[in-house]
Amino acid sequence: MPITHSTARTLARAAGGVTAAGICLLGYTLLEARRPVLRRIDVPVLAPGERPLTVLHLADLHLTDRTEARVAWVRELARVRPDVVVNTGDNLSFASGLEPLARALEPLLGLPGAFVLGDHDYRTTLFRLPTRYLRTNPVSAYEGLDEAEIALPWEAVRDLQASGGWTDLTNTRSALITGGRRIDLVGVDDPHAERDAYPAPGHPAQESSGIAVRDRDGHRLRIGLVHSPYRRVLDAMAADGVGLALAGHTHGGQLCLPGVGALVTNCDLDRGRASGLSQWPGRTGTSEATGDMYLHVSAGLGTSPYTPVRLACPPEATLLTLRPAA
Repeated sequence: MPITHSTARTLARAAGGVTAAGICLLGYTLLEARRPVLRRIDVPVLAPGERPLTVLHLADLHLTDRTEARVAWVRELARVRPDVVVNTGDNLSFASGLEPLARALEPLLGLPGAFVLGDHDYRTTLFRLPTRYLRTNPVSAYEGLDEAEIALPWEAVRDLQASGGWTDLTNTRSALITGGRRIDLVGVDDPHAERDAYPAPGHPAQESSGIAVRDRDGHRLRIGLVHSPYRRVLDAMAADGVGLALAGHTHGGQLCLPGVGALVTNCDLDRGRASGLSQWPGRTGTSEATGDMYLHVSAGLGTSPYTPVRLACPPEATLLTLRPAA
């Protein structure tokens, strides 16, 4: 059946409309990725009578020499005056992000803090087809490459944070003191890079310092740090008595659909926990989750420089207020 002139014109208009809608959507995703938000979340993890504690959670800065707006925004976070700062890794995309990272964290260093590293503190970002993340087991973009050629200055990233007094939790246990109160800590290196080795039980270095903060069960509060929230690490933390685990890596899915949420997490965590506060292994609000470990997964502040877009998932930092359980 031949296509009439009017039909061709209708099809052309439809194609033009689809193209225009696509351009508008792309423009919006580029804009959303450049509009970070500070989320505020209460976590009822403390024992009755404990004074609240505020924890500023940073993740996935993915800095380069072209992310000045992100640097300025992170510097402004010092105004919230948190009790503790936690950084769960992926600070860089390229080595050029090291100097911007120093400027971004400078107002926060000196506050009590702790950190772990992510894969993109060790290895530079490479171009990857976005569709690879939809596979069950994405093939590593680094297979067959010379590690020396893709290495990032991870020692400098570590030393920068440690120089400000932040605790390095790479496969170890420790503690920090804030306002005369002690919080026990445990952390692992990045599971996504298969660098994790959960530390054996033992006493933290600052055992005798400070008054221990108590969790809702009356035990000493223990906070766990990991970059990518793989189930094996979350299970180990829950079994270890961690009250609150903090992670990043997922970017919250980065591209989310209304009514569907995140399409991927880039690890074996389920999509329903791609960002925000939940519990592990149960579900918040269910009887099965009573007493379960709290888990906060940050949607992070950056993106890959090759896919600088976000949809229904703005970049974020989070101010967690730890409060007594009801």
